[in-house]
Amino acid sequence: MNRVARVYAREVAKAQGVWSSLISVGGATAVEADADAVVEAASVNKLAVATAVLDKIDRGLLTLDQRVDVTADIVIQDIDGIFALDGAYPSSITLGHAMANLLTVSDNTAVRLCGLVCPSAELNQILRDKGFVHTQVVPVANPNRFFLGQTTARETHTLLTRLVAGDLLSPASTGYLLNVIRSTSAFTDGMRLRLSTPERLRVATKAGWLDDIRNEAGVMFTADGTPGAVYALFAHGPFVGDAATNDADFGAPHPALKARQALGRAMFDVVDETAAAPTTKAATRKYPAPPIVHTNGG
Repeated sequence: MNRVARVYAREVAKAQGVWSSLISVGGATAVEADADAVVEAASVNKLAVATAVLDKIDRGLLTLDQRVDVTADIVIQDIDGIFALDGAYPSSITLGHAMANLLTVSDNTAVRLCGLVCPSAELNQILRDKGFVHTQVVPVANPNRFFLGQTTARETHTLLTRLVAGDLLSPASTGYLLNVIRSTSAFTDGMRLRLSTPERLRVATKAGWLDDIRNEAGVMFTADGTPGAVYALFAHGPFVGDAATNDADFGAPHPALKARQALGRAMFDVVDETAAAPTTKAATRKYPAPPIVHTNGG
């Protein structure tokens, strides 16, 4: 626990920037830094978007296999995601496929596809009903579109804690969401970069970035699938180094991502050490990592 706090303090001091963070290990707070500040969530709020959509699925209003239309006018021409690379529209995909793209490659067109089935006003109300008054998207003139909005480190940490505790969504929806954000195709430049493939499969994570914003939130699991740590890390510049260079760099060399890489490795090791220690804590829900299976076509 103390090691996580020391590594966090050291790496944040090196990276600089303005940080709002909450980290727990084994259910106990390891880092709490300005955790109630309302911050720009960027793509970390895609977790909240997916939560609202899955809530509607749990209530029988939607299904993962229902189709949504991908029209040329709905595709965002940015460098994130895959829909802008297609070049063949109109098409249609399942809602499950849309959310898988939302949460792995962080496709922004997938935000609009989710908005087709969960408009901004309804989405925000679902989140408020679950107690997330600061985790809200920003409506625009089109009711089916929105900007990703704001959150706090505490609310994002609570969302993830409740998710793995099993009291946020149904078991099926919880399993779906965790399976997507712990996949090998999910974000790897930050907390998971210094982890091996089997280790990465024990971390469910979602990053968010825009301009000088570099955020990440997720859950680390022990070897048997017990939730071992929950983290919500929100940071914006100015970071150490040239601001223009940093703002154009969304990859591993960015100072904030370097900080998360060191923290992720340290936290993972602490989670394993904590899991190995004798404990009298009550049993919790377990989410074992999926087996590693690769194919070569065929």
